[in-house]
Amino acid sequence: MSKRIQFSSHGGPEVLEFVDHQPAAPGAGEVRVQNQAIGLNFIDTYFRSGLYQPPALPSSLGTEGAGVVEAVGAGVTQFQVGDRVAYATGPLGAYSQLHVLPASKLVKLPDSISFEQAAAVMLKGLTVQYLLRQTFELKGGETVLFHAAAGGVGSFACQWAKALGVKLIGTVSTAEKAERAMQQGAWATINYSHENVAERVLELTDGKKCPVVYDGVGKDTWATSLDCVAPRGLLVSFGNASGAVSGVNLGILAQKGALYVTRPTLASYADTPERLQAMADELFGMISSGKLDVEINQRYPLAEAAQAQIALSARQTTGSTILLP
Repeated sequence: MSKRIQFSSHGGPEVLEFVDHQPAAPGAGEVRVQNQAIGLNFIDTYFRSGLYQPPALPSSLGTEGAGVVEAVGAGVTQFQVGDRVAYATGPLGAYSQLHVLPASKLVKLPDSISFEQAAAVMLKGLTVQYLLRQTFELKGGETVLFHAAAGGVGSFACQWAKALGVKLIGTVSTAEKAERAMQQGAWATINYSHENVAERVLELTDGKKCPVVYDGVGKDTWATSLDCVAPRGLLVSFGNASGAVSGVNLGILAQKGALYVTRPTLASYADTPERLQAMADELFGMISSGKLDVEINQRYPLAEAAQAQIALSARQTTGSTILLP
């Protein structure tokens, strides 16, 4: 019998249970994957707590993992049993030994990328891919601002920006995180605990500000971010770690210099199997070439998913954390 993590009511990590669960055979257009490694992400705690609603209870958790195709449903031609695959935007259920999901959510995993690397990098890495290569296509030479530069997404953004020849200014909350961001490839850091971010951006850019600001924090940084965007520049609000941005007055964009703003999601960019695979191929190429280092600093057995989430929420983790089925 296969095992999975599930929860029957919303709450803290204590609601997570390690239970027997045998998924159904894959239906038309679906694939059943035997997971080899599973990604741990902050969004998982939102579904557990009830901030985001799962389709129904009891529910499993997780949208990111890597493994081997174990069975395919009718009409699936692009994958066959034994293929190495990875996924980042599948339906909830990655916290499991076996996971059934649409074939359209899978990408083929090259031999040069391990299951652990893929599970650790798919969600964060594909996010950085669309942010830096599509939402605002960085060519090199730009100076950009990226909030929470020492976090999971931020660490990959620092590395990727450096590889592109981009000067990334990263905001951080501690001296330790500043050091980490610099090690990952940031050009400069701003410790918002005791520095004025907007003033430091003006100094670092010789008064020009940034053509693009990447903000995954949300409510707490919205006003500051607007002050850091150059006239006719773009604010990319891609997350809400501090809460959602609401009550926006469009007139503020005029006052700040005819600014643009966008609220993108990974699902909106990886909206076809072809685009998803192309994005993943570029991500895997960055890893294979050594330009992107996937730092896995925590590994937990799947049965200990609750302990892993406790550590993540307490900010006791660095780099990526994975679950091993």
